[in-house]
Amino acid sequence: MRESKVTRKTNETDIEIKLSLEGSGNTDITTGIAFFDHMLNSLAKHGSFDLMVKARGDLSVDDHHTVEDVGITLGSALTKALGDKKGIERFGEACVPMDEALASAAVDISGRSYLVFAGEFGAQKIGEFNPRNTRHFFESLVSNAGINVHLSVTGDNDHHKVEALFKAFGVALKRAVKQSGSGVPSTKGVL
Repeated sequence: MRESKVTRKTNETDIEIKLSLEGSGNTDITTGIAFFDHMLNSLAKHGSFDLMVKARGDLSVDDHHTVEDVGITLGSALTKALGDKKGIERFGEACVPMDEALASAAVDISGRSYLVFAGEFGAQKIGEFNPRNTRHFFESLVSNAGINVHLSVTGDNDHHKVEALFKAFGVALKRAVKQSGSGVPSTKGVL
């Protein structure tokens, strides 16, 4: 089983994540930010991952440090769960509509970190979540997972746009981590 458990403790946050890539979308998520919990649930459900996230952060300041550190820890958990990456598809893509919003995600589990993000948010808050931290969450995840991700979203409703992004990323990641072969999918022989 491709599973991992990663913890991260700083002066600002205390995070524990368990990830199983061979899951069925089961979750146990508590970050103290209800909308963010909903987004992580959506990512796991549509990615068919089992995901446990326990996060305590300095929410009296704002949501930034918690969102960032969950991204860092989840990226590390993904790398650990993938192991040697033998047999994975490597590439995955998805296009997900949610009412007027449309999000696309393309993932390359390349061993090289790079995020391209196209999307704007107008709302200051969705519940206690600042939608502008969506990009920062993915930056943190991508840089710690060593993956290349292109995300884009259009629409009018920030809730729909953020949720469509998390769902699209989950579906694309599910396709990229799927095991269908035995070797490393690279002409270099390593990822």
